[in-house]
This record gives sequence, structure tokens and C-alpha cells, in this order.
Amino acid sequence: MTHASDTNHMSDQGSGQLRLSAEGLPGWLDPVVRVVADVEPLQLSRFLPPENGSGRQSAVLVLLGEGDRGPELLLLERASSLRSHAGQPSFPGGALDPEDGDPMAGGPLRAALREAEEETGLDPGGVQLFGVLPKLYIPVSGFVVTPVLGWWREKSPIGVVDPNETARVFTVPVADLTNPANRVTAIHPRGHQGPAFLVESALVWGFTAGVIDRLLHFAGWERPWDHDKQVPLDWRS
Repeated sequence: MTHASDTNHMSDQGSGQLRLSAEGLPGWLDPVVRVVADVEPLQLSRFLPPENGSGRQSAVLVLLGEGDRGPELLLLERASSLRSHAGQPSFPGGALDPEDGDPMAGGPLRAALREAEEETGLDPGGVQLFGVLPKLYIPVSGFVVTPVLGWWREKSPIGVVDPNETARVFTVPVADLTNPANRVTAIHPRGHQGPAFLVESALVWGFTAGVIDRLLHFAGWERPWDHDKQVPLDWRS
């Protein structure tokens, strides 16, 4: 799947159609549309899908909408009882199911919306998908992840659907994500370092924080912040 905003890319979902389209988006999303069109995989992460094609195909929904404080991003916190990524804030998303279709075509689009609906109660009918980023890789879980970008054109109620899977669902103003006071470097006990965000009583780190960090940077929204301000993670992370 191309990571450009390809308005000719079409796929069906039930009796309807899914397509990527940047038409009619609010002007503040223009920098993000340009990122989708121009960014290269290694500009997002050094962890790219294995060349041998291994890895479990998955997708996440990077959903941007407008809230009381301007542009905002939809996130959730995974249940603490999960075997992997327990208690970790993340984008809605998960592995592709067979009914989602071809992972190199429309599969990630359907999976991102399906998982978001299952996890947050989001109404997919109010979401306009406008692009996808290059596929990335999460070595610890073996997932090949396609970030699917959407505009929350028509807001719908959201909340925890299954408490065994999700602890809470929340939105974060982009202004808080770009606030230098909320930005830190997360330090894993194994030595890995990465960008993180202290927002909405949560520490957003790992894959999710990495994607957010790169989007803010390449969209020109990033503000100078103190990379030496560190937060240690524990061994359960």
C-alpha cells in the first residue's frame, strides 16, 4: 500500500466503500497531508518490516479531530490484565483479520476502523481516511503496523467497550502534545530510549509516542523541548 494520499485507492467495507481522500479536510491538517505524501520509512523509525515478509500484519488508527481546545488525537489505555502492552496508552488498532482483506491493499483501512469501533465505540461512518504512513515494525511483538490517518469529521460517543481489553478511552489536545513541559525521554531498563509524552494522567511512550513525535516534527508543529528530561520505565513495560 502506498503511503501517499491516493484518492484513487478504493476498497469496500460491507455494502459501502472505503477510500483515501484528502478532499474537504480542514486547513490545519494540510501539514499532516504533506507528511503522508512525502515521508520515507526510515524518517519514521529504524524498525522496518523484515525483508523476508515475516511479521503479523496489523493497523492502528491515528484519528485527529477538533475538540474544545482545538485539534486533538484519540488514544486509549490498554487493560492492565493483557499479556502484551498491558496498561500502555496507544492508538486504537490491532491485527488484521482474514475478512479485512489484502494487507497490501485495503486490509489495513478496514482493520483500523474495525478495531477502533470494537475498542472505543467509535462510529466509523464519521471518519474520513486521508492517508497511510509506511509500514513499521514492533520487534518485541513481531507486528508489522500500518498507521492509518483519519479526520474525525463527525464526532460520535466513545468509551470503553470491553474492560478486559481497554481501561479507558480519551482524547489529547495537540497543544498538550506540543507543549515542551509535557515532553520527556523514556528510558527502558534494557537501555532503549525514546520520546514520550506526559498527558491526560498517562505516560505515552513506545511505538505510539514514536509515531506522534515524528508526525509533530515533520508537520512543523514540534516545539523545542528538553531531551535530557528523563522518565524511567520499569521491567513490566
